[in-house]
Amino acid sequence: MPYTIPFNKPPVVGTEMQYLQLVFHDDKFSGDGPFNKRCQTWLQRRLQSNRVLTTPSCTAALEMCALLLDIQPGDEVIMPSYTFVSTANAFVLRGAKIIFVDIRQDTLNIDETLIEGAITDKTRAIVVVHYAGVACEMDAIMTVAEKHDLYVVEDAAQALMADYKGRALGSIGHLGTFSFHETKNYSCGEGGALVINDSRFVERAEILQEKGTNRSAFIDGRIDKYSWVDIGSSFLLSELQAAFLMAQLDAAEKITQDRLKTWNYYFSEFENFAKQGKFALPDIPKQCNHNAHIFHLRLKDSEQRREFMRHCSEKGVGTVFHYVPLHSSEAGQRFGTFYGEDEFTTTESDRIVRLPLYYSMSESELERVVDAVISFYK
Repeated sequence: MPYTIPFNKPPVVGTEMQYLQLVFHDDKFSGDGPFNKRCQTWLQRRLQSNRVLTTPSCTAALEMCALLLDIQPGDEVIMPSYTFVSTANAFVLRGAKIIFVDIRQDTLNIDETLIEGAITDKTRAIVVVHYAGVACEMDAIMTVAEKHDLYVVEDAAQALMADYKGRALGSIGHLGTFSFHETKNYSCGEGGALVINDSRFVERAEILQEKGTNRSAFIDGRIDKYSWVDIGSSFLLSELQAAFLMAQLDAAEKITQDRLKTWNYYFSEFENFAKQGKFALPDIPKQCNHNAHIFHLRLKDSEQRREFMRHCSEKGVGTVFHYVPLHSSEAGQRFGTFYGEDEFTTTESDRIVRLPLYYSMSESELERVVDAVISFYK
């Protein structure tokens, strides 16, 4: 039975069909058309980045990162265990061993104070995940990376329109990635972007994206023919998806403000309950501006979460939880190892629950969600 209030509704702003009609009119459906270029330009300006390439998914963008960093079998890559599997898979595909590091209890991001201890002579990169669009402590992370001559990749799948000390997330590390999956704030169903902040990677990234050919240089008129020059794959976003995405990027500020309004409404309604110790609310450090990607509650434990989600389901309200920590999974144990003590990763994963949050939620929908939460504790 469908929920009266689903956990997520993909955003639709109203201009998507108009943009798609332009693609149909131009008969240009592949991944190097004008809407792709518009999306890339928009993102480059927003992020103040050297180059942005639109991709079929954030997963594909992460795989491009592993290729660009020339990850080899036996290399080690440091990242949190509390993340989606794509963060690790991209580097495991190149033969890397994943070194999982515990998260902070407040933001659920990688604990920057533990990273240096996990570094060995095999470490090649640090991959940070900006959970819920809330920034990791990037100054400290970049300092450690520079000290040990390591690359930093920002998995900013959830973090477009969020920043850290005034700098856009995804623009701080050597490389960054975004997702435009239907669960994200700005969506084209599937889709992603690779952000190249280190200019050394620009030329090769264009080659990797075009199946290992220098076709991008040919299209730009820099060479008179193109050929196979490197490994690569089809890392292109279709023009149809780019048109849909561009409509949403044009409305990105409007979408963000709408979601922040919902996020702030939840926070104000639940603040007294949090003070009473019923649950914990999201913690946003003062140096971070988030994008209202997620509103979560952290309950007592997994048993209480099951009861809470069952209660919300009976009220017609969809809730979800994530992630199962990667280091506890079959593949995580095969391809990685956990550095140090798992103080927060598993315990926080066991008690988090996400509430519905999507573009243009109505007042009555918000009231229903709040009522479902409050009635559980009454």
